[in-house]
Amino acid sequence: MTAPDHTLDFQDHRRELDGNRYVYAVVSRRSRGLSIGVNLNPDKVCNFACPYCQVDRTTPGGERAVDLVRLRAELDHLFGLITAGTLWEIPPFSTAKDSFRRVNDIAFAGDGEPTSCPTFPGAVRAVGEARAAHGLHDVKVNLLTNATLFQRPRVQAGLEALDAIGGEIWAKLDAGTEDYFQLVDGTGLPFRRVLQNIHDAARLRPIVLQCMFMTWEGEGPSDAEVAAWAGRIDDLLADGGLVRLVQVYSVARHPADPRVDALPTPRLEQLADAARAVVARHGTGTVVQVYPGIPQS
Repeated sequence: MTAPDHTLDFQDHRRELDGNRYVYAVVSRRSRGLSIGVNLNPDKVCNFACPYCQVDRTTPGGERAVDLVRLRAELDHLFGLITAGTLWEIPPFSTAKDSFRRVNDIAFAGDGEPTSCPTFPGAVRAVGEARAAHGLHDVKVNLLTNATLFQRPRVQAGLEALDAIGGEIWAKLDAGTEDYFQLVDGTGLPFRRVLQNIHDAARLRPIVLQCMFMTWEGEGPSDAEVAAWAGRIDDLLADGGLVRLVQVYSVARHPADPRVDALPTPRLEQLADAARAVVARHGTGTVVQVYPGIPQS
């Protein structure tokens, strides 16, 4: 599959919007349009420490508690700008080229793992209610997650709320082996927990797999690691998991660790081909898409 053209006029990825605490907007390479972000981790605390993450954790974050009243007010303000058509008059959004001036999605994505927020279920409901109030029913809602906490009842309640508004889980799957998982995702949590949670979620609804691949000190994943990663997808599909899309992508913004760089596009295509071979054997119709990175050095 040929990789899409991601050349943009819009290069400003700032997440400030009138001093908002929780809601931001970016013109996204992957969505090729406006992505409205909901950050449920203003304290910048995350249970992963991915070396490719662009969040600056050397500066302190804000309060851990999420004020759902303020969250709803920020959503109403931004949605009002969108429905009035005035967002594209405001810098830096005014610099986006015409083909990107569309609202693609609302994404729970920010400075940590969204499902760790104590008020995660309420936040999902607030997004659904605000979207309906502004007539944005066709704008999809995505949860970008590392899938570490799905076993918790509170998180399960949030996932049920997400299902109720037609939302979609985008779960990270950056590795095939325990050792490589610990390297690229920077956590002491067991890989088997992530895999089990992804399996459990995918048996209930179609999900998206987000698969970030990078170079570490100039080296990308080995052929054996790629085969193990493809094997994890094979296991998931064999277990009855529903996977709508596999995203194979690399570093696009400045990472926290200077030893990280983008994996070249030809290698990303090789990884994607390994996943496509698995999909073809199962006949699920799962799409595998490559999103090229941007070299940092």
